[in-house]
Amino acid sequence: MARRRARREPNRDRARLHFEEGYRELRAHPLFAPLTGRCSIWRGERGPCPEDGWAVGDSSGGVYVHPRRLADPGEWQYVLAHCLLHLGFGHFQERERPREWNTACDCVIASFLADLKLGRRPRWEGAQGEVPRGREERLYREYCQGGIPENLQGFGTGGAHASDMILEPPRGYVWMSPSDWQDCLAAGLANAVRGAVDVAAGARDSLVSGASTATVAQRARDWFISSYPLLGALAASFEIVEDAAICGRMGISVAAVDVETREVFINPAAGLNAAECRFVIAHELLHVGLRHDSRCQGRDPFLWNVACDFVINGWLVEMEVGSLPTLGGLHDRSLASLSAEAIYDRMACDLRKHRKLRTLRGVGECDILRRGVPDWGDGATIELDELYRRCLAQGLSYHEEQGRGYLPAGLVEEIRALSQPAIPWDVELAQWFDSFLDPLEMRRSYARPSRRQSATPDIPRPSWVPVPGAEKGRTFGVVLDTSGSMDRAVLAKALGTIASYSVARDVPAVRVVFCDAATYDQGYMSPEEIAGRVKVRGRGGTVIQPSIDLLEKAADFPEKGPLLIITDGYCDRLRVRREHAYLIPRGRHLPFPPRGKVFRIE
Repeated sequence: MARRRARREPNRDRARLHFEEGYRELRAHPLFAPLTGRCSIWRGERGPCPEDGWAVGDSSGGVYVHPRRLADPGEWQYVLAHCLLHLGFGHFQERERPREWNTACDCVIASFLADLKLGRRPRWEGAQGEVPRGREERLYREYCQGGIPENLQGFGTGGAHASDMILEPPRGYVWMSPSDWQDCLAAGLANAVRGAVDVAAGARDSLVSGASTATVAQRARDWFISSYPLLGALAASFEIVEDAAICGRMGISVAAVDVETREVFINPAAGLNAAECRFVIAHELLHVGLRHDSRCQGRDPFLWNVACDFVINGWLVEMEVGSLPTLGGLHDRSLASLSAEAIYDRMACDLRKHRKLRTLRGVGECDILRRGVPDWGDGATIELDELYRRCLAQGLSYHEEQGRGYLPAGLVEEIRALSQPAIPWDVELAQWFDSFLDPLEMRRSYARPSRRQSATPDIPRPSWVPVPGAEKGRTFGVVLDTSGSMDRAVLAKALGTIASYSVARDVPAVRVVFCDAATYDQGYMSPEEIAGRVKVRGRGGTVIQPSIDLLEKAADFPEKGPLLIITDGYCDRLRVRREHAYLIPRGRHLPFPPRGKVFRIE
């Protein structure tokens, strides 16, 4: 037994090497590259291939190869091409007499491969003589009326007594495959024609060596570069990765984008056609160009991804860029006028329902990836944020100059907003305060004469003083979260900003309330006190609502005085009845849809 097993092992290794070489040669052929990229080849024990057969295929794209048969690489190339052409020619059909239909289809494929001169046809058991030519339907009718000729018995790759076409995948074998195998074959024919033209022109030595085997996704990317200026610069900066094994390992069912490595992953098993590929690539590139990864800012990553998908897909459908894919194509016309932030706030009210949605990557998965930092190689120091903003801004400029088509107003507005430098958070906060605190009304008064003119020091002059009563009600409230989770640097920045603004806007005093598990009312504090050493009380748990209720019910606090709530986001849902805003660290998010504005500390 040991000697017999030792003699068997070299044959198995040689059979495997010959099969892999034949499969590799077939994948390199431009005609079969789209089909091999979407099919699943199974070479293992206990498969559905008969013992006397070579290979069988099913309608879902699975090809099951005999695990031990020893054959030349050319024969394996022929056998695999035979199984794939059944898919490309649309032979998987239910017929009253399947044996006759299978034989008719085998004859058509054999004639096609003979003209193509691909590989070497094996010596089928029981099959001899020339292969009849003609269409499948004509041969099928002849075989149904007169029977299958004896020289065609066992002509296919399934063996002498079995069909090489299985309508349904065997139990336990489920493949995600496209339903448009004819389109895959058409793409392969286009590749072969381009390669033949290049060979005739002298650009290549042979059809296979160096031939153009551009897939549907690569052609879609080239279309953006050549014909769609808005996304052309971004498309040129990204590489298309089409590998079913990589996508399966990363859990990508249709597509995803890696912002930092500049790669767009497209799963070939998803079976996207040309229009769907354009839509998917545009979808992923807009994720990058609109900086959706950096704008998450502490929100739930998946819900933020879904909100951005609704916005992007609405724009692409409106622009008629490709067609919306069936898997992961989130689209709702009722959300057309909303921003991603507004959609996120809506979805945050029902997390359980919206976590079941499906992005292009899969259910509950984000199609915006962040896996690592790319190696630029040439020492370039340009930041990704600047690169993507500039690409999208230039694309918009070229698109408008060349009049390439209609763009939604929301998309144009967002691109132009991103091309402008961001306003610092303290400037935004000051602008928000200015909407509630008008400039202080001043008048001239001799109550405190001014003698600042050095030429005439003896002549008194009036000074500028506030109008009596103008400072009444000129204040605001600050609710400061002093729980243990708050960073000391954040507290210092917040208090310093409040003090500097109060001095610049002539705010005499600010009502300050510290809160953690309890409420600590500090009363009215002057800007100088806030800018000095403030003893922060608390550093325990987080309960903010009692502090807000205290200010809203305080008799000495103005009825229209705004509130500024400073927290790190680790709090319960808050109910604020008056004008208010939140100041939280960048990268954090409130656990509820805020009604007031949200400012983020750097």
